[in-house]
Amino acid sequence: MQRIGLISDTHGLLRPEALAALRGCDALVHAGDIGPPELLERLKAIAPLTVVRGNNDRADWARALPHTALLPVENVLVCVVHDVKELSSPPPAGVRVVVSGHSHRPGCAERGGLLWVNPGSAGPRRFKLPVSVGELLIEGAAVEVRLHTLAV
Repeated sequence: MQRIGLISDTHGLLRPEALAALRGCDALVHAGDIGPPELLERLKAIAPLTVVRGNNDRADWARALPHTALLPVENVLVCVVHDVKELSSPPPAGVRVVVSGHSHRPGCAERGGLLWVNPGSAGPRRFKLPVSVGELLIEGAAVEVRLHTLAV
């Protein structure tokens, strides 16, 4: 089984509670709106990192980041995009899970044969939305999603 940690919309704030929730993951995904690049280095110290550029990632260093990324995990192909509106329709062939950010709202839904997962925002609180991260537990072709509200 592979445990993939999901984080998004940090906007420069990488909380210790988020780091604690992600420790022990086999890989990490950051779905954009990162903040400074040093934040990514801290995540890479935990596990290999797949990252996409968010709408607020405008600095020179962020221009090299892709808008979408594909991550094969066991028998599951995961597509990562910051804003689902930027995803091609249909998504790339073989994609089973789409991980996104942007809305700051954690959620998971199955639509059109795809599992859509948003870990929410782990950065500054927006309105009354929870501060959260998520994880994918993947074994073979089976996928389990867990969303975690952080006590901040």
